[in-house]
Amino acid sequence: MEGIMMRGPEGTAMSLRLPDGSIETQMKDFVSVRKKYKFLNIPIVRGVVSFIESMVFGYGCLMESAEKTSMDDMTAGEGDSKLDKWISDHFGKKMMAAIGVISLVLSFALAFLLFMYAPAKLFSLVNDKLFDGSLNNFRALFEGVIRIIIFVIYMVVVSKMKEIHRVYMYHGAEHKSIFCFEAGLELTVENVRKQKRFHPRCGTSFIFLSLIISILISSLFAIVLPKDITGVTWKWMLIKLLILPVILGVGFEFIQLAGKYPNKCTRILSAPGLWMQRITTAEPTDDIIEVGIAALKAALNGVPEEEETPEEQPGGEPEEQSEAEAEPQPAEDPAETPQPDAQD
Repeated sequence: MEGIMMRGPEGTAMSLRLPDGSIETQMKDFVSVRKKYKFLNIPIVRGVVSFIESMVFGYGCLMESAEKTSMDDMTAGEGDSKLDKWISDHFGKKMMAAIGVISLVLSFALAFLLFMYAPAKLFSLVNDKLFDGSLNNFRALFEGVIRIIIFVIYMVVVSKMKEIHRVYMYHGAEHKSIFCFEAGLELTVENVRKQKRFHPRCGTSFIFLSLIISILISSLFAIVLPKDITGVTWKWMLIKLLILPVILGVGFEFIQLAGKYPNKCTRILSAPGLWMQRITTAEPTDDIIEVGIAALKAALNGVPEEEETPEEQPGGEPEEQSEAEAEPQPAEDPAETPQPDAQD
């Protein structure tokens, strides 16, 4: 919510703007399973692993940031009844956990409904009622275009919400801070403010690119699979779910290449994702830029011991991830500069 998470040479850092106006920065304990199991670094596979890790770790940090930055914490006990106080004292954390689980389930259900079921159902209606089944060979293309349209409309609509717009401002500060570092400039508010807010390694680019790749891969499966599978909605949706890891893995590899080898070809292919960032990022205010700088500095150099809170000392319990539309990010490469990780 009111914060930014970044990964870098010193680990994963999360900086939050607390209700009292101060900035809390902490290093999160996160070690990718790819470091333990080398076979998970195989191309395509590593992208799927990175996506899952980003989702899990980012969701944990998102919940933590929401709890810490909530203004409700500042006013707890002011005017609360004895019953309210008792519920808060005995079930506060459990209720947050329950709400988090419910939110996660509803999010997945909404994603399935909007991006899997709705396009497939709409195609079946149009194909059967208007074209008498003659569009079967174009199913993947039709559904892919509808999926992209739904995604763009959804992002535009939520960007109009005040809370989400502020999240997008943190997203913009995240990108600007990284650009400032990559340009070799001192990390100051003035220098960061001048930078671009559209970054090729952004999770938005990853998601949008995956939507495009899904059209190509789905089209291939639609050609090779028999019509009694592709022509049945529930069977086709099952196939789409099964090939989803391949789509995510290919998208991850491209994002990695676009970040390492910027050229005319990768810039053209990255353009749609960069355009989407005009929606998912916003120009940050100086106080938000300060949070981005704090997170990046910690990711690069760690947090000075005197700035860490007791529960964040080295060797503490592993925390979970991010704060962000999340947006899933490509996994860190030791040779790369720090990568933003979801959770604005």
